[in-house]
Amino acid sequence: MTYPHRSNQDVNTMTSNMHEQDSIAAETSKRDPGRRSLDEFRKREILAILSVGCSRRTAARYVGCSPSTIRRTAERDPAFAESLHKAESKAQILFMKNIAAAARKEQYWRAAAWALERLNPEDYAARSPNSVTLEQIRTLVSEFARIIVEEVPLAVHRKRILRRLERLGRDWDVCRPTSTVDAPMSDQ
Repeated sequence: MTYPHRSNQDVNTMTSNMHEQDSIAAETSKRDPGRRSLDEFRKREILAILSVGCSRRTAARYVGCSPSTIRRTAERDPAFAESLHKAESKAQILFMKNIAAAARKEQYWRAAAWALERLNPEDYAARSPNSVTLEQIRTLVSEFARIIVEEVPLAVHRKRILRRLERLGRDWDVCRPTSTVDAPMSDQ
């Protein structure tokens, strides 16, 4: 087979790599037909892809596995987990350095705005007019708990309502009105 844009050495290398990958796949399928493990070659490819800023999903697609395979391999191999972390961090640091360099120039103020929106979304991200912040929800639930303590006369009913509110807060990680559950109130 001839490739018009490739030298014979390139073709031989490609063919050799294809045979190597076929033998790896065959060996893997003998061990566990349902799962493919990551060999050192695939691990290096994943790390290279992550180091330029791609996602684990993109890296997994490229090497022919699922993102959960990468996660499981990292759980079993602490050195690979550390390398994953460094590769992902390297790309983020490079991008942030470029954004910071651009933001230092007045004409590229949007780079600074972009960084602030991403790094501190609670303070700087654009919000739709009808959006509610987590802090506003916490305040609302706390105020609601205070009203219940003041307005529900029987402690047994009040505590039951406050427990339900507390569960709701836990489910939404909003607030835990535990201090109001034990608030003294007359049992009229």
